[in-house]
Amino acid sequence: MNYTVVNPADESVVEEVAHLDAGATDAAIAVAAKAQGEWATFAPADRARALRRFAAAVDGDVERLAALETANSGHPITQSRWEAGHVRDVLEYYSASPERLIGQQIPVAGGMDVTFHEPLGVVGVITPWNFPMTIASWGFAPALAAGNAVVLKPAEWTPLTSIRLGELALEAGLPEGLFQVLPGRGSVVGERFVTNPLVRKVVFTGSTVVGKRIMAGCAEQVKRVTLELGGKSANVVFADADIEKAAATAPYSVFDNAGQDCCARSRLLVQRSAYDRFMESFEQAVKNVRVGDPTREDTEVGPLVTLAHRESVASFFDESTPVAFRGSCPDGPGAWFAPTVVTPERGSRLATEEIFGPVVAVLPFDDEADAIRLANDTEYGLSGSIWTRDLGRGIRVARAVEGGNLSVNSHSSVRYSTPFGGFKQSGLGRELGPDAAEHFTETKNVFFSHE
Repeated sequence: MNYTVVNPADESVVEEVAHLDAGATDAAIAVAAKAQGEWATFAPADRARALRRFAAAVDGDVERLAALETANSGHPITQSRWEAGHVRDVLEYYSASPERLIGQQIPVAGGMDVTFHEPLGVVGVITPWNFPMTIASWGFAPALAAGNAVVLKPAEWTPLTSIRLGELALEAGLPEGLFQVLPGRGSVVGERFVTNPLVRKVVFTGSTVVGKRIMAGCAEQVKRVTLELGGKSANVVFADADIEKAAATAPYSVFDNAGQDCCARSRLLVQRSAYDRFMESFEQAVKNVRVGDPTREDTEVGPLVTLAHRESVASFFDESTPVAFRGSCPDGPGAWFAPTVVTPERGSRLATEEIFGPVVAVLPFDDEADAIRLANDTEYGLSGSIWTRDLGRGIRVARAVEGGNLSVNSHSSVRYSTPFGGFKQSGLGRELGPDAAEHFTETKNVFFSHE
């Protein structure tokens, strides 16, 4: 079975990608298990050098990777370059981990007690279509650093950069079979990651509905799982904030990547006393967002990933939808959707469900307590922003909001050097940061008797 990759900007055919069946998936996993046994015997410094070679190979291929991502996913070319560079940086960061997986010596009676971080074995990484290569690296880089093999299933819609990364790993000299990219359907390849006992951990980024099914399936084998799921994050703007700056930056907290981001601040909460002033500045900022040809250097927002996804986003709208204002987007072929600002009621579908497109719901609040209640009135808890000049308020609200990745007076959520993950139904576990490699290991305790 093949999948036809279509450029979402102009609907041209990019490439045909062959899908693996269950038998081929199992065979690849068996090869990975054998390669992992050999990889685990590598000296830590040798694993580190191999990962640095992989990073160098990615660095030398940034332009090709960026062009692939732009053609496959519709990401603006400048964003795609950043994403390719991010993969390089993540590999470089975790290349330091093999020599720093340090256990403990624990004082005990009768001998010596030490701990070791042992690799799990084969790790299955299932990635989403919104950030194909960056999110893939969050799984495979620390997993490889910890001594595991990785089988990676890219999203069906966006496999091209992952396939290229698999080729670069081999070109960089990683052992054959250690890092394999297995394109295919989630119900086939992804399902075998869950059910094949040689896979000892599954890392999944995607919808909450699918994540729950994966978690339930992994429970059958007591298989480890890390889940990064949905979001309906809040951008909270208090009246004492720098309103002009908050309004000018707000479009990029939700419309980047055409709103196809679990961390998108898709609920914009504005204190009622500053609401009119904010909305006036915000409207101009939205209209200034440059939506267009993703191959142009000045484009800020490209198309949605597929025509099918555009239909999903459009399904949230009808004649009664309270649209405050819209930005612009190209006419003609392509999965285009203009940045859209809506002003719904608090409990409405627009205000509670993850749309995963360039749509933001603006909701007024009365005071600090009301802002916290509204920010937390969701089943998700992934990210969020808080805008205030009051340091005490910034601290109080940041501690009170149920979210894993918050920013005060900015929209930063993800750095490879800091932990990333969600509260509530936004996920389970943490990725990135200095401890990520340990999350791909088992802690082994060994007691040596001195008698």
